[in-house]
Amino acid sequence: MNAKPSAENHLSSAGSRLFSHVETWVFDLDNTLYPHTSRVWPQIDQRITLYITELFGLDGLSAQALQKYFYHKYGTTLRALIDEYDIDPHDFLDFAHDIDHTDIELNHSLGEAIERLPGRKLILTNGSRKHAENVARKIGILDHFEDVFDIAASNFVPKPDRRAYEIFLEKHGVEPSRSAMFEDIAKNLTVPHELGMTTTLIVPKTFDPFRESFEQEAVQTPDIDYITNDLADFLRAYALPAKESRAR
Repeated sequence: MNAKPSAENHLSSAGSRLFSHVETWVFDLDNTLYPHTSRVWPQIDQRITLYITELFGLDGLSAQALQKYFYHKYGTTLRALIDEYDIDPHDFLDFAHDIDHTDIELNHSLGEAIERLPGRKLILTNGSRKHAENVARKIGILDHFEDVFDIAASNFVPKPDRRAYEIFLEKHGVEPSRSAMFEDIAKNLTVPHELGMTTTLIVPKTFDPFRESFEQEAVQTPDIDYITNDLADFLRAYALPAKESRAR
């Protein structure tokens, strides 16, 4: 990938799909619409570990190890607990997302960029609707989105499972070839790209010690059209119509 001269924090592939045809803008939530300095994910991660600790009567280290095993095998800890232990997913989500939102800051720049995107805007998350709405509201962007498609809406089938995207597309009547997907985990963009969506990987500006290294890499694969560490600036530079971008 080569750096675009007009936006030093963004990369594009040689054959990257453009945004001029995009009618629907789809955004992941966690670590995509806010930076890791918001301290959202570390709290969720700790809550999940605590849930496993209490469910199985384990010590913290053992619970954390089991949690990571579930994550790598099933895509989400929740999927593992549903399949293997038949837990109530709603109780799990309420517990995991019972966090402090103090460090989430208003992002006027991002809100303005999303508001000016032409077409529909949707959130597609492996989390819960309540969590997505709480976080997006604190960022100041909730009102710019038509709807939230959460893990319950996909029958608890998580990304990157193809079924999750297919259920989402059907429910919201989204044509993937006229859509764009923004995500912070590279593997979650494989299916969207195969379906025809223009894909953008969001990477952190600084290393996040609370996430695994592979989840933060600027992975350059054919499934990823763009990579950026500044979503608001990227949208202004690449996704807004030319006249809008020039006016910024």
